[in-house]
Amino acid sequence: MPTPDALPTEGTSDAPIRVVVVDNDVYVLHALRAYLESAPHIELLRTFESATDALRFLRGRRVDVVLTDVRMPGMDGLELLSRIKQESPEIAVVFLTGFDDDTAMLTALTQHANGFLYKTDEPNEVVRAIVAAHQGGTSISPDAASRLVADHLRPVQRRRAPDSVTPAEQNVLELLCEGMSNAEVANQLFIAESTVKRHVSSLMRKYGVDSRLRLVIEATKAQHP
Repeated sequence: MPTPDALPTEGTSDAPIRVVVVDNDVYVLHALRAYLESAPHIELLRTFESATDALRFLRGRRVDVVLTDVRMPGMDGLELLSRIKQESPEIAVVFLTGFDDDTAMLTALTQHANGFLYKTDEPNEVVRAIVAAHQGGTSISPDAASRLVADHLRPVQRRRAPDSVTPAEQNVLELLCEGMSNAEVANQLFIAESTVKRHVSSLMRKYGVDSRLRLVIEATKAQHP
């Protein structure tokens, strides 16, 4: 990984974000430790080569964010995510992987991971993802986001929507799945942006999700049951 230049400080409080890192590659752990320890508003508690050891450490301790690899011997990152959400759901989990694994990405995000990044991403993006996760947000590597839309989210017209989805909402959803913003959807459909926001809120409620990203993912899952 490259050395960080400027690390983000906006949106953070005085209390440091307590972070645990899990990766079976000791060289990756060394690099992560080097720039996370220099990042403002982050307190690196421990690094682990084993997800099992990390999970044991998390029990009974105050940890805000776990930054973990996906593929690891024994317990992998996805199982670690599942166990954390069962035992300590208040802990945010961000994935940092060296593999282009769309299945892992979709699984992680549908299981409420707070981020999915690649080890080729800039260090400041990793720190931003940690900060966003601590604030309840979700971050995706730009490369992963582009492929998510291109390979998984566009063929929404064949999906089975909830019966209560209206034709107007369906039109909005199809454009969301093409990666359009609210403003772009409004321009495409010749409606007000406030109307788009209202449709998006209604769709999220009907699909039982709490973010635009998960709305589109759930639409894709409905298409491929």
